[in-house]
Amino acid sequence: MVEMTWLGHSSFQLVLESGETWLIDPWVEGNPKYPAGHRVERLDGVLLTHGHFDHIHGMLELVGRFGCPVVGIHELCHWLGGKGVKDARGMNKGGTQRVGQLAVTMTHAVHSTSVVEEDGRLVAAGEAAGYVIALPDGRRMYFAGDTAVFSDMRLIHDLYKPELAFLPIGDLYTMDPLQAAAACRMLRPKRVIPMHYGTFPVLSGTPAELAALIADLPGTSVWELEPGAAVRW
Repeated sequence: MVEMTWLGHSSFQLVLESGETWLIDPWVEGNPKYPAGHRVERLDGVLLTHGHFDHIHGMLELVGRFGCPVVGIHELCHWLGGKGVKDARGMNKGGTQRVGQLAVTMTHAVHSTSVVEEDGRLVAAGEAAGYVIALPDGRRMYFAGDTAVFSDMRLIHDLYKPELAFLPIGDLYTMDPLQAAAACRMLRPKRVIPMHYGTFPVLSGTPAELAALIADLPGTSVWELEPGAAVRW
């Protein structure tokens, strides 16, 4: 069992049965959908798909407070080391590493990435990525990160068979519901959690649109979460 809480946009908190707590792409400061009153009381690690502000802003304070590892692509982790992160565990696409009770495999994503320095300069930070996350009970989830649909999602199904997929649906910067539906047909998860939508008006895709587009796909359902409301899987 894992307890999952959507923190708005593409940010999620995972709590394992042991109490081990992970954040994925935590946008803590300035996130208009971050649940009011939510407090991170324990943090055992952070997974980052890329370095855009809406996936990391406010993360450095949390990591400094808890002293936990941060997993990301090599170049992003190198940059984080220069910002004081003492345990930045860089990796690259295709690789797998064990962190705490999780085994994480870095996958491809079709998206840009950069980080913003204090003087406003944009600095390249490797490539955007996704993750297949293996839980202690053997189940796997696929966290796509920010991406367009790509045909190698079939390989993610063939290799790992994730039962749960987190897919962006907002359009403009990522997949829209039409592309996310195509992703579902390749990945074949039992459930798909939509993300990266509704934060701003331009992120216009909706879970209802996705659900309608995969209504004929047997065995896959849309799981619409509410920010701040913990669910169990």
